[in-house]
This record gives sequence, structure tokens and C-alpha cells, in this order.
Amino acid sequence: MQKEHLFKLTTEWTGNQGSGTSNYRAYSRDYSLLVEHKVSIEGSSVPEFRGDKSKHNPEDLLLGSLSSCHLLWYLHLCAEAGVVVLEYTDNATGIMVETPDGGGHFTEVTLNPNVRVADASMVEMANSLHKKANSLCFIANSVNFPVYHKPCSFFQIFNN
Repeated sequence: MQKEHLFKLTTEWTGNQGSGTSNYRAYSRDYSLLVEHKVSIEGSSVPEFRGDKSKHNPEDLLLGSLSSCHLLWYLHLCAEAGVVVLEYTDNATGIMVETPDGGGHFTEVTLNPNVRVADASMVEMANSLHKKANSLCFIANSVNFPVYHKPCSFFQIFNN
């Protein structure tokens, strides 16, 4: 029997500027994502669609979900394999295309994890674990486009 996990979130539109959606320019695209016992996330659409560039947009959050899911699985696998990760930074990118009807979709995401490990002997194993992390990532397994990886694991000698 498969385990099921239920996730709950409330999305609340906060952009009514007095006349609702009476016309396309009359309302803000701002919203809040609310999860019980957690800090709310203030969001908007991207500026190209009349959004607030200082707030997260759905595209940012999708990219962040893929990147952070990969990170968490990767760290888990490294800990199990005896690979000591000291630093991890991912400069993820995603490509979204607009369709003629005004919609759109992501065509790909590339994760670019830059990982510093404790010992040079760990670099090869550290790089190999990204593939397994991708195969286990709940979010990567839920999207209909490829998620690529260009990992760079390294060991750095510090001189005092």
C-alpha cells in the first residue's frame, strides 16, 4: 500500500484596489500563500504580466520547488553514502515559452548545483548522486518537462 501525504495551502488574492476586476488594469496581481504555522509568501505575477517584480511569482516558486527538492534528496543521499557536503549552491534556470493563445509552459529546467565536499576522494561519488536525487525528487517526478543537471563538486584546500 502506498503512503499518501496531504498538503494544504490557502491562496488569497490581495490585489483588489477598490473595483475588483472591473477591467484588466484595475487590479493588482498580488496574492499571499498561507500555510498553517508558517510565514506567508507574498506573490504576484511577473512584471511582463502587470505584476510586482519585488514579489515571488509562480514561475519562481516552481523553479525553487525543483531546486530545493533536489537539494534535500541530494543531501540525504550524500549523508547515507558518507559524502560530507560543506557547501551547496544551485543557480537554477528554467525556460518557459508563451503559446499563441496567451498561455504557456516550461520546456525545461536546468539545475546547476555547485557543491563543496570535505575531501577530494568524495568528488566522484558526490557528482554521481545527483542522478539518483533527481530520480527520487517528488517535484521532478511531477512535472512534464525535463529537469537537467550540470553539477560541479569540488574539494578546496584552504591555506591559512
